[in-house]
Amino acid sequence: MDRQPILEGERVTLRPMRADDWKALYAIASDPAVWEQHPIHDRWREEVFAAFFAEALEEKGALVVIDRASDTIVGSSQFREGEDEDGAFVEMGWTFFAPKVWGKGINPEVKRLMLAHAFQFADIVQFKVGETNYRSRIAVERIGAQRTRKTHLAQYQGKRVLHLIYALRKEDFETGPLAG
Repeated sequence: MDRQPILEGERVTLRPMRADDWKALYAIASDPAVWEQHPIHDRWREEVFAAFFAEALEEKGALVVIDRASDTIVGSSQFREGEDEDGAFVEMGWTFFAPKVWGKGINPEVKRLMLAHAFQFADIVQFKVGETNYRSRIAVERIGAQRTRKTHLAQYQGKRVLHLIYALRKEDFETGPLAG
């Protein structure tokens, strides 16, 4: 699967993240409100975001979200590939947006574009969402993803961090809220 496509929507364009996107993305990420429900709640700090940004570039699955009306970067999302006891899957996530576009329909359009692309190559897409990240949990549930029995346990700053795993099947996407 091409994890860094260029995807065109009505309101947004997604393109591969580049090193020179740092300034625009950190301008968004430096707002603590962006991360307030996220397990890594201090990602607004430059050194924490720098590590996130470097990993995103290294993974080669990161996209920037460009608002077509203003021709400005308003966020980012990523594709990754994984495999578990149920087989191979595509994972989407690591998404963040500028608060000015929250509730404006950008996230559903980004997810629709990314899911349509992913489902050309996979039958299941997974989302790993922090247990206390209610904003993201609601967003993935609104697009039709179902919480699975799977979880992912990690540590951050010596604290236990639980992620819930959601899954969306291709056939559910084709008939669900984002069906186009």
